[in-house]
Amino acid sequence: MGRNILFITTDQQRYDALGCNGGTIAQTPVADRLAANGINYRRAHNQNVVCMPARSTMITGQHVRTHGVVANGVALPPDSPSVAAYLHEKAGYRTALLGKAHFEPAFDLQGRWFENQMARKDSTGPYRGFDRMELAMHSPVGGWHYSLWLQKNHPDEIAGFAPILSAMPGGDTGAPEVKYNPIPREHYHTDWVAARTIAYLDSLDPDDNWFVWMSFPDPHHPWDPPQDEARRINWRDLDLPAGYPGSREKIEKILAGKPRHWLDWYEGRFGNFEGGPGTFVPCKLTEDQIREVNALTHVENELIDQACGRVLTRIAERGWESRTDVIYTTDHGELQGDFGLLYKGPYHVDALMRLPMIWRPAPSANVTPSEVSEPVGQLDLAPTFCQIAGVPVPDWMQGKPLPVAPGSGRERVITEWDSQFAAIGMHLRSIYRDGYTLTVYEKSTRDVGFDLANIPPMLAPRGGIFDIRYDGTEGEFYNLREDPMQWRNLWNDPAYAKLKSDLRADLYDNLPPERNPKLPVEAPA
Repeated sequence: MGRNILFITTDQQRYDALGCNGGTIAQTPVADRLAANGINYRRAHNQNVVCMPARSTMITGQHVRTHGVVANGVALPPDSPSVAAYLHEKAGYRTALLGKAHFEPAFDLQGRWFENQMARKDSTGPYRGFDRMELAMHSPVGGWHYSLWLQKNHPDEIAGFAPILSAMPGGDTGAPEVKYNPIPREHYHTDWVAARTIAYLDSLDPDDNWFVWMSFPDPHHPWDPPQDEARRINWRDLDLPAGYPGSREKIEKILAGKPRHWLDWYEGRFGNFEGGPGTFVPCKLTEDQIREVNALTHVENELIDQACGRVLTRIAERGWESRTDVIYTTDHGELQGDFGLLYKGPYHVDALMRLPMIWRPAPSANVTPSEVSEPVGQLDLAPTFCQIAGVPVPDWMQGKPLPVAPGSGRERVITEWDSQFAAIGMHLRSIYRDGYTLTVYEKSTRDVGFDLANIPPMLAPRGGIFDIRYDGTEGEFYNLREDPMQWRNLWNDPAYAKLKSDLRADLYDNLPPERNPKLPVEAPA
């Protein structure tokens, strides 16, 4: 018998959300034990800071520009490479994805894509190499399995969720997308995902080898956990996050040193609806609203940790613990008060790029626990699954198996951004190396992406301008050893000109060619 793989992902979870990574708010003993008994990657980065591109990299093991899902709203072709399919074909693994997939656009009212048709067709796959898929999103609207389950069994509980991307004020402070959800905990999507994972595991024979992707929709906004759990962390007791500069004057001074769309978003002149509600204006946030969002985010982090514990307990009860590898990560982070901002978007800083990533190898593998500080990425996950399963890493994967100890010699990790909307047209390329992060702003376009005129009214920004054009000379450059908050942009500092040039050359030397022809942006998200 070979080794099993439990692949756990969250959505929009910061590196410092976990206690093992310095988090001081959420209690995450399950993740912390995985880190203590495995390998904790201190510099894991995503290859894109929004959902669909990051998730497509995880399943393919490819750079964003190779698999082609360069933004939300770009569907990953159904015949794209899939590590789940590869493990099934080459090693006979049983495979399942329970929870959030999001390889295809979610705002799909016509049901064009199969992910959004599956539950309506009473289908659980197979699809993309998964024998079984049971899907959930952040709310019970739409046609995913969780949505239809709640609509059928508990229809009176649907109204308790906050509308996603609405910026609707709620909670105690009027914070955007905050709500105290009256749903019982066992009906909330976090516990539902864990329950469906346990049900799938219980369907397997003891001698089966399996690859199970358990994918939680939280702690992604809206911040609406079950109200019976939501008060376990009192927002009034929280300090403001370390990355929050303080006064509006200080925030504006920091943002003024960055490319224009930073300050313009903060002050309401730019609509960042690629990463959050189009109506959200960050400068209107109060400090108490930031505290309340943080409190509810960490309640969701705790619920996820407890759900993971239940699944791991079931794995032990089935006698699989000694031969089961567990890998825990997320797709991207959340600003969560850093720089006075919330949500995500074309902002290449640690809050969004740096990920929790933990690999607890199967105890039978006899791997010594360690911490690895060399940079790794999401494109290394699929090759790691291959290594665990004992099959060759295929040529179509561009990453390498994750190192299990320091001294790997890894030097860099690359993150990209391409706007999904033609009217915005931003293109960012980032490299992290040697404690520095460099982001190059390529020349803006206006002919690539989705037409703003076609987005649903609920997503449309109110006010704001989209004539921010970068000519290819702008960028960001941070020395993370001296400036871990990334408040001082060194892009134009002559003392760093030589290093900037070196990092820029390294970035472009290691970017693979772009997919040709490019995949179209077919939906808003």
